[in-house]
Amino acid sequence: MSDAMTNSPRPRAALEADGAPSPAEAPEAGRSANESAGLAEPDGLDHLRSAAEDLVATHRIAALPGEKPPLPRVLAIANQKGGVGKTTTAVNLGAALAELGYRVLVVDLDPQGNATTGLGVNARNLDTSIYDVILHDVPIEDCIEPTNLRNLFLVPATIDLAGAEIELVPAFSREMRLRRAIGTVLSDFDFLLIDCPPSLGLLTVNALAAAQEVAVPIQCEYYALEGLGQLLNNIERVRANLNPDLNVSTIIMTMYDARTRLAEQVVDEVRRHFGDRVCRSVVPRTVRLSEAPSFGQPIVVFDPSSRGATAYRELAKEVSGGAPQRVG
Repeated sequence: MSDAMTNSPRPRAALEADGAPSPAEAPEAGRSANESAGLAEPDGLDHLRSAAEDLVATHRIAALPGEKPPLPRVLAIANQKGGVGKTTTAVNLGAALAELGYRVLVVDLDPQGNATTGLGVNARNLDTSIYDVILHDVPIEDCIEPTNLRNLFLVPATIDLAGAEIELVPAFSREMRLRRAIGTVLSDFDFLLIDCPPSLGLLTVNALAAAQEVAVPIQCEYYALEGLGQLLNNIERVRANLNPDLNVSTIIMTMYDARTRLAEQVVDEVRRHFGDRVCRSVVPRTVRLSEAPSFGQPIVVFDPSSRGATAYRELAKEVSGGAPQRVG
């Protein structure tokens, strides 16, 4: 048997599943295991620390109220940075809230439509979508789709939404179209979660104008706060001109890898600067969470006993604050 075959590393999925590095990925000679895991750089978080300090000093983040806002609540799940878990959070937090008995509507405002496919809805079979709501004034209730989980509903996105940024430019009252649309169904739901695109264009502005709160997923990595300043700038502009009640209420730490000390340091640093906004529950980086969307199911359905399902159930309890479900 050749050296190439005997020394080939195990598949990455296997590493993530059991949480242990393979012997083939052991550190090279001359490097300690601590260095390879990012443990031996005492000033390795300088970039993150200075970014957090700048954000806190530059942006006026309103104080959190003592209690959670009353139902119904509208949360825009936003971060300019891509790949931080916005859609994963929108789908799985929504599912976990629905499992608690709340009526939840997920609004897919991302042209990629990943929340739509992640909840098992085939965009090719749709007559209307959020694109028609925003551009053609179609009533949003005509676009609401059921999912495979009781109490969880979806306003889907299709590829048509990719052109909405340009088409909205000459539109009358272009920033307020989503707000007007969801106002007609707000009383039917306890939570509305808006999955924003990874950009700061007119679609995201529509989400911020429609929401009461912003939930920001932040990955537990070195460049965790990259781009967050631009999002906070936009939130301040929206608050000043369109939605004075908007507030960053929730920061969710995602993609937490317990095998690295860096992940723990990032969480500690973000908590130190953003305080009670940072949820106690962290979302782990797991294979099952990444597999669930390909089956069109949230993690609480796809693998109810997994670490990802447990994390989102705890997160749902924290976000809801135990608010009683409304009657009627």
